[in-house]
Amino acid sequence: MKIFFPHLNGIRFIAAFLVIVHHIEQVKHILNLDSYWESVPAIELIGKLGVVLFFVLSGFLITYLLLEEEKTHSKINIAKFYLRRILRIWPLYFIIVFLAFLVWPHFESLALSHDHSTSVITDLLPKIILFALILPNVALALYSPVPYAAHTWSIGTEEQFYLMWPLLIRLFKKYKMILMISIILIYITINFILNTDLVWTISHGKQIQSFWSMFNIDCMAIGGVFAILFHKKSHLIKLLVSPFVSYLSVITAALLIGFGVRFGLLHNEVYAIIFGLIILNFTATNRTIIRLDYPIFNFLGNISYGLYMYHPICIMTAIQICKSFGMMSNWILVPLTFSLTILLASVSYYTIEKYFLRWKNKFAIVKSGSH
Repeated sequence: MKIFFPHLNGIRFIAAFLVIVHHIEQVKHILNLDSYWESVPAIELIGKLGVVLFFVLSGFLITYLLLEEEKTHSKINIAKFYLRRILRIWPLYFIIVFLAFLVWPHFESLALSHDHSTSVITDLLPKIILFALILPNVALALYSPVPYAAHTWSIGTEEQFYLMWPLLIRLFKKYKMILMISIILIYITINFILNTDLVWTISHGKQIQSFWSMFNIDCMAIGGVFAILFHKKSHLIKLLVSPFVSYLSVITAALLIGFGVRFGLLHNEVYAIIFGLIILNFTATNRTIIRLDYPIFNFLGNISYGLYMYHPICIMTAIQICKSFGMMSNWILVPLTFSLTILLASVSYYTIEKYFLRWKNKFAIVKSGSH
């Protein structure tokens, strides 16, 4: 049996879409071009929320697949899990890191600021070591960002999640829900402490606070909670899965994001719960407010990793093209950015990623995905 939830590829694309729109306006703001960065609250909001959506989706899918593997094979093969994650994540990650450190700094047209090259060279050795160890979130917390690789902080968080998740799932065999809730509560507690004046009494407190704000393991655990409920066919599913809840969760998310609503220290967690409800309803029923199982969404979901990884360089390329033709309008810039990003991600997927995905599938215990 193969596990495939057809709507979830569409959700992957939506998450990437939110991040790309956010970064288009952010880059325009950095370059002193007319932008909606400060005038539309939702623009600044959707970047991190797109990543939060990725995290909740990862937590849901990885937890569900691990539960299914444990159920059908009585144990979790941790070594094969790590191999699958390495083959999926590492090739494209290291391509982006290589380009960011060794190629893009040599192109003046790609400079985001006058000190673009300097920001790469400063603290070069520790940055290279941290990126090589797939700790870009640590590098971003400690040092200046590396242009065109700064967004890989989320890959670092994902990899740290992958490193611990199968071990925790196997260790807490009978208490998985308690595990998920404990992770959420511990994360929130530490986050609260790091956002008080106590942070100034801790050595490197601000750097730890910066890292912790990126280490959204609680959002993944929220995805895990919904995965456990769905996998165990909990009685709560009858309350959480219905056309009403599906419509309400999607409309609520759209309105809250559209109006730029924030929830203080529980901001990510509130949205993560709403996203979890959306994912659960799109997984458990076809009676949803929108259809995301069309072939185009499946395709865009399949290349979503590439969309996320390549989009910064495509944004800058699109801006330079628009500048050269004197047509700096979002009606041109946004479609051009997405066209370039989809093109580059597609080429990457079919020429590089699929080779490693074939190897990844050889280590699959529970078959999953659309292929």
